[in-house]
Amino acid sequence: MPGRWLVFSAAVFLSASAAAAEEYRFDVEAFEKKPFELNGYAELRAERSWLDRDAALYQLNFFDQEAHSALDRMTGALELSGLYRRGIATVQATVHGEGARDELGSEGETRLYEGYLTLEPATGTRVEAGKRVLRWGKGYAWNPVGFVERPKDPNDPELSREGFVMLGGSYTRSLDGALKTVTFTPLLVPTTGHLNEGFGSGEHANAAARLSLLYRDTDIDFLVLGAGARSARYGLDFARNLTTNFEIHGEWARITDATKPMLSASGAVTTQTADATSYLLGVRHLSVNDATTILEYYRNGTGYSEAEMQDFFRFGHTAYDTFLQTGTDTALQRARDLLEASYGRPTPMQRYLYLRVSQKEPFDILYFNPAVASIVNLDDHSYSLAPELLYTGVTNLDLRLRWFLLHGNWLTDFGEKQNAQRLELRVRYYF
Repeated sequence: MPGRWLVFSAAVFLSASAAAAEEYRFDVEAFEKKPFELNGYAELRAERSWLDRDAALYQLNFFDQEAHSALDRMTGALELSGLYRRGIATVQATVHGEGARDELGSEGETRLYEGYLTLEPATGTRVEAGKRVLRWGKGYAWNPVGFVERPKDPNDPELSREGFVMLGGSYTRSLDGALKTVTFTPLLVPTTGHLNEGFGSGEHANAAARLSLLYRDTDIDFLVLGAGARSARYGLDFARNLTTNFEIHGEWARITDATKPMLSASGAVTTQTADATSYLLGVRHLSVNDATTILEYYRNGTGYSEAEMQDFFRFGHTAYDTFLQTGTDTALQRARDLLEASYGRPTPMQRYLYLRVSQKEPFDILYFNPAVASIVNLDDHSYSLAPELLYTGVTNLDLRLRWFLLHGNWLTDFGEKQNAQRLELRVRYYF
């Protein structure tokens, strides 16, 4: 950023000098986009997790490990993003590499998050091909209409995510009247045995589309995904500023033939298939004191009911007791497989409330931004609470300290997580 500021200052100075001599001139070329850009960040993250050895998820994840009451983990990450422009073409790519080590071992991988070509043959017309990260929906913590993207982690919604290989484009037209802008975005997200495996199974073209409207001061999207590797689904979202500092947003999605693996308390595994409806309603408010509040209600139509989750937790506890008595882990392995497939999602149940409040520079402490976030399970009344301290006083450097506190009774969502608490320090340098 300092370089751009110097360019801007120089341009203003030269323009002022020219005006004093004759007339004002503005050098447009000084502000043209560069043909090549490269940026990214390097990150080091230290974590300590206090484990709940009585929780079902601890017993499923650690039954074949030495008993631990706490776990320390160090993670290093490097993410690079670059683009190259030439004529009507732009090539963009993002590569993410990450390695971690704790008492249980080490792991690491490097993945291409994005890598695609964009052509803009005319104003308002774009064609794109390659691996792309799309962000459909208006929600902050969840996106029920995110039909062609990987799900967010509501504990850290702003984390980078890996995209899918796709072919698509968009056409935008500006209008006079109440309907100001119309954008149509068609897509193909092909799946084969080796392409877009995380999207679904089978060989399919997977057509999708989004129609975006700016009607008066309201953003509205209509979204659809045809049947293929995933079942057909359609939905809509909206966002509107009621005042300068108060915004409302929402999403609604209908998923046809949604499948859900079910494990009963006795250990019987079945698959439930039914149409499901998910939706989200939220608000965002900025106070006169620079406090930002985000509040969202999420109804997960594909999630598990309180009784269904209790059956899973009971089975996990029973399977663990059997393992301690007999050494047989067959039932534990079955439950662990389902945990990885569906029960182990960050928010696997049906009704949640998300609240985040952040304050910019309280008491005039420069570059200091505290916040607190909470996710409440409205079915079983368990919750997580995450206070956060963020300091940005060093150029291009972020220091963030977060403390996750989980609370819940026996057989509840957050009460059966493997962690009771987690402390995280993140140091991230941007370049």
